[in-house]
Amino acid sequence: MSANLLTSQTTSNHKSARGEPTWEIVNFFPRQGEWSESDFLSLSTNHFVELNNGYLEFLPMPTALHQAIVRFLSRLLEQFVTQHKLGDVFFAPMPVRLGPGQYREPDIVFLTTERMRALREIGLKGQPEGADLVMEVVSPGTEGRQRDLVEKRDVYAKAHVSEYWIVDPEHDLITVLALEGDGYRVHGEFGRLENATSLLLTGFAVSVRDVFAVADAQN
Repeated sequence: MSANLLTSQTTSNHKSARGEPTWEIVNFFPRQGEWSESDFLSLSTNHFVELNNGYLEFLPMPTALHQAIVRFLSRLLEQFVTQHKLGDVFFAPMPVRLGPGQYREPDIVFLTTERMRALREIGLKGQPEGADLVMEVVSPGTEGRQRDLVEKRDVYAKAHVSEYWIVDPEHDLITVLALEGDGYRVHGEFGRLENATSLLLTGFAVSVRDVFAVADAQN
C-alpha cells in the first residue's frame, strides 16, 4: 500500500476490516521522518530497528551463519580487550548513539576505557555515546550490501568511529577501514590466507580462515 493511501486511511474514519492489517494502530506512532530519539528509545520490539534522522530502518533478522561469525569475533575481541584492559566489547542488539537523531546497532562494538567511564557515570542505564571500533557482518542481498558497505561506512565516519571492520562472508573477505579526517581509508583487505589486523588495537589480529571456517561449519 502506498504511503499516501495509508495516510488517507488513518486520518479518516476508516476502520480495519477482518483479515486486514490494523491500520488504526499507526496513529499511536510518529510518521516516518518525525521520530525523535525519545520516541525511538521507548519503542518496544524484538526486531532490529535503527533511527536515521527521524526515520525508522528495519534490519533483517540475523541468520545462524551471521550469529556464528559475530560470536566468534566478539569472543576474540573481548579476550584481547580484557587481557590488555582497554575497555569493553558489546554486541547487538544494543543501540549506539552516533549523533543527533542517529542510533545504530553494530554487530560488535568496542568502547575504550574512557568511553566506558562516561557510560558508567549514568549507571550503565543508557546507550553508549559513540564508539571506537565497530564490526559489521555483511547481510546477504543487494540491500544488505549497500547498507553495510556504503551507507554505514558514511555514518560511522561522520560519527568519528576510529575503525570499521566489514566482514563479508560472500567474498571471504575482511576489510578494515581506519578513520582519516572525515572519511575512511582502507587499512587492509584481508583474504582467507591472511590475518586481519587492527590499526587502533596494536597486536590484535584475526585469522580470516578461522572466521570463515566458523561460517563453513554452519553450512
